[in-house]
Amino acid sequence: MGNVEEINLTYVVVNIWDKRRLVLPITYFIEKPFQNWTRTSAEILGTVFIYTDFKVPVQKLREKLTDLLTGHPLWDGKVNVLQVTDLKEQTIELRCLMSCRNSGQAFDLRCYVREEMINYIQKYFPDCLSKTRIDYPKEVSVH
Repeated sequence: MGNVEEINLTYVVVNIWDKRRLVLPITYFIEKPFQNWTRTSAEILGTVFIYTDFKVPVQKLREKLTDLLTGHPLWDGKVNVLQVTDLKEQTIELRCLMSCRNSGQAFDLRCYVREEMINYIQKYFPDCLSKTRIDYPKEVSVH
C-alpha cells in the first residue's frame, strides 16, 4: 500500500508507508490487478476486531467506541459502528468500523481504538476477556 509519486513510460514510483520508494516496472500494473483507493477520494473505512467472552456487554462497548471517536482528530465523523460479526465455541467476534480521511490516518485511529477498547474491557469487564474454561465434575458426597 502506498501513494504513487511518479508514472513514467517504463516504471512507477510508489511511496510506501515507511517512507521507502518502491520502483515497479509498468508491466507489473498491466499484468496484475490492483486497487485504486484514491481515484475520487482518499476516504477509507478502518476495521478493528476484538475477541471477547459471551458475557461482554455489547451496548456498553458501542457507547465506548462512540466516546473514543467523538472529537478525535483522525475520525471524519461519518462511520461509527460496533457489531457482533461472528461466534465461535468460546468467543464472540466484535467488529469496530470507523471512517477516516485516508489510509494513514485509518491505521493510526485503528491502533488507538484497539488499545483503548482493550483497556476499557480490562478495567470494567475483566471477566469478559476471552479465556479457556474447564469444568470439573462436581464431587458427589455420600452420607
